[in-house]
Amino acid sequence: MDIKKRSSFSGKLGFILAAAGSAVGLGNIWRFPYLAAKYGGGMFLLVYIALSVTFGFALMVAEVAIGRKTKTSAIGAYRQLDKRFTFVGVLGSVIPALILPYYAVIGGWVTKYFAGFCMGQTAQMADSDYFNAYIGSSETVWDVAEPLLWFALFIGVTALIVLCGVEKGIEKVSKLMMPALVVLILFVAIYSLCTLDGAMEGLLYYIKPDFSKFSFTTVIAATGQLFYSMSLAMGIMITFGSYMKKDVNIEKATHSVEIFDTGIAFLAGLMIVPAVFAFSGGDESALSQGPGLMFVTLPKVFQAMPAGTVIGAVFFLMVLFAALTSAISLMETVVSILCDKFHWRRKPCCLLVLGFSLLLGAASSLGYSAWGNFRIFNMQLLDFFDFITNSVLMPIVAFVTCIFVGYVLGTQPLIDEVELSGKFKQKRMFSVIIRYVAPICILLILASSVLGAFGIFQI
Repeated sequence: MDIKKRSSFSGKLGFILAAAGSAVGLGNIWRFPYLAAKYGGGMFLLVYIALSVTFGFALMVAEVAIGRKTKTSAIGAYRQLDKRFTFVGVLGSVIPALILPYYAVIGGWVTKYFAGFCMGQTAQMADSDYFNAYIGSSETVWDVAEPLLWFALFIGVTALIVLCGVEKGIEKVSKLMMPALVVLILFVAIYSLCTLDGAMEGLLYYIKPDFSKFSFTTVIAATGQLFYSMSLAMGIMITFGSYMKKDVNIEKATHSVEIFDTGIAFLAGLMIVPAVFAFSGGDESALSQGPGLMFVTLPKVFQAMPAGTVIGAVFFLMVLFAALTSAISLMETVVSILCDKFHWRRKPCCLLVLGFSLLLGAASSLGYSAWGNFRIFNMQLLDFFDFITNSVLMPIVAFVTCIFVGYVLGTQPLIDEVELSGKFKQKRMFSVIIRYVAPICILLILASSVLGAFGIFQI
C-alpha cells in the first residue's frame, strides 16, 4: 500500500473511538466483573487502575508510536525499524488472524441471545441447560447449523464495515457505537441498582476494597486482564497508529483510550455484579462463572426483572456493540497487513480474511458439537485457539517488543515521534516501564498462564 495514499482517521476523536472500540469487548463485559468480584472488588479495581496508567499506558504508547512513525502495519513496521525483528510483526499478525474467527463465534452467540430476547424467548433462555444445549447439541442438522449461521451473520457484518474503509467504515461505526454503549450500560446499571432488592449490598461488595484479599495472584490477574483488554501485542494499535495524523497528541489520545476502556469495564461490573449478587442471595460462587455469568446467570436475572425481556434485549444489544467493535479492529488489522504486504486492494484482502475466518470459525463452533470429541492438549478447538493467542503468543510478542524498544531501537526515537505533536510529559516513566517493569510483568503472566493451563499453578 502506498504510504502517501494510506487511509487515516479524521482526527483525535476518530482514533480514540476506534481504539476504544477495539479495547472494549467481551472481556470488559463478563471477564472484568467476575475477576473483580473474585479478587476483592475495590482492591482489584485499585490495582487495575494503577497498572492501566503505568504498564498499559507505556505499551500502548510504544505500539501507537511505532505505527505512526512507520505508517504501516505490524510486519512492515518492524521491518522498517530493524529487519532482524520482522518476525515480531509476523507473530503479531498471526494473533488477530487466529483470534478473529473464534471471537466471531462468541459474537454469534451474543447475536442469537439478542434475537431471542427480541422474540420474547426470555423464559427459554433462562433455563440452566439452554446455553450448553445451544452450543453443544448435535442431535439434528439444525442443532449443528444454527450456531454456524449466527456466526456467519456476525462475521459478515464485520467484513461489510471493514470493506467500507477507515474513515467511512471503522471510524463512522465507532462514533455511533461507543457512545451508545456507554448509554446502554448506564441505563441497565441504574435500573438494577434502583429496582433490585439487595443490589446495594452487591454494590458495596463490588467497590469496597478488601485488603485481606490482596496477593500476588491479584496483581497477576489484574495485569492479565489489562493486557488482553487494551488490545496490546496483536498489531492492532500499530495499525491504528499508522492511520493517525502527525498533529494528534499520542500521549493524550492514549490516556483517553485508557479512561474509556477502564470506565466501560467498571460500569459493566456495576451493572452485572450487584444484579447477580442480589438474585444469588450473596453467593460469591455465582459471581465467578466466567462466560456462564453472561449466558446462563444473567438471563435468569432478566427473567425475574419487571420488563426483563426489554432489559435483556437492551443488554445483549450493548454486548453485541462491544463484540462488533472489537471484531472490526481485529479484521482491519489483518486486512491492513495483507494490503501492505502484497500491495493488494482492500476488497480482495477483506474477502480473503472473511473466507479464512469462516473456515476456522466454523471449526471452533463445531468443536463444541459435532467435533466435540476432538481435543488438543485436552482443550476444545475454541479454547485451544484462545489459549495459544492470549496466553502464549501475546505475552511473547509484548516481551520481545519491550526488549526491542528498550534495548535495540532505544526509547528515544519513539519519544521523538510522540513529541511531534507536543511535549511528552511522562517520557521518563515510559522508558523505565518499557525497559524494566513491563518485561518482568509479562514473563510472570506468560509463566502463570502456561503453568495454569497444565494445572501446575492456578490463578
